[in-house]
Amino acid sequence: MCGGEGSRLEATVEKPLFEIGGRPMIDRVLNALATDTLETVYAAVSPNAPETRSHLERMVAETSDSSAHRCERPVIPDSPDTPGSPDLPDSLEIVDTPGSGYVTDLQSVLERPGVSTPLLTVTADLPLLESPVIERIVDRYRAVAAGNTVKNDSSGGPSVTVCVPTSVKRRLGFSVETVAHDQPHLAATGANVVGSEHRTMTHTSYDPRLASNVNRRTDARATERLRSALGVDGCE
Repeated sequence: MCGGEGSRLEATVEKPLFEIGGRPMIDRVLNALATDTLETVYAAVSPNAPETRSHLERMVAETSDSSAHRCERPVIPDSPDTPGSPDLPDSLEIVDTPGSGYVTDLQSVLERPGVSTPLLTVTADLPLLESPVIERIVDRYRAVAAGNTVKNDSSGGPSVTVCVPTSVKRRLGFSVETVAHDQPHLAATGANVVGSEHRTMTHTSYDPRLASNVNRRTDARATERLRSALGVDGCE
């Protein structure tokens, strides 16, 4: 989900294009999604972020040149954060949404021909995501869905909302924007799995990389500190 303007961020660029460690957040998220665990990655854009759409169009156009997708960094002394080309998912498709809010935009993605559940959703403001984090979320969903199969429930699995404790976010210096329904001590991360059931389960993670939602300038500064501490640079 990458159609936000980012007005709270007070940046000169659209929110997905805001840079952390010299790289746009959307590039970092796409790098994390470049895993064999996922079949197709849909980038949901909106009229609120036209430059993000153009950025993604250029990235999709470059997929014909495999050398453009290797995550390489030139060796430049004293410049450890020099960005390289993002490692892109094998299948990346751009989906236009109305830009009317998260729920409405997600519904427009689900209504797209060929899109089915389970569907992993990730917001573009999680720049410290890495592939192992994505794989753990998918594994968690598969475990839940397998439990339904054991119970002879053929409907698949419920949706899974990934949260982190608000205490973790505050301790790391991040703002708390959205809390889980009926669980105010948990903050939504922006990573979820949409299942085939109406039922929703909450998965609580203590991974600091899922706490780094960049909504405000204070969040950006906290993310840079955490990125440095964890050694996250977007290349693996």
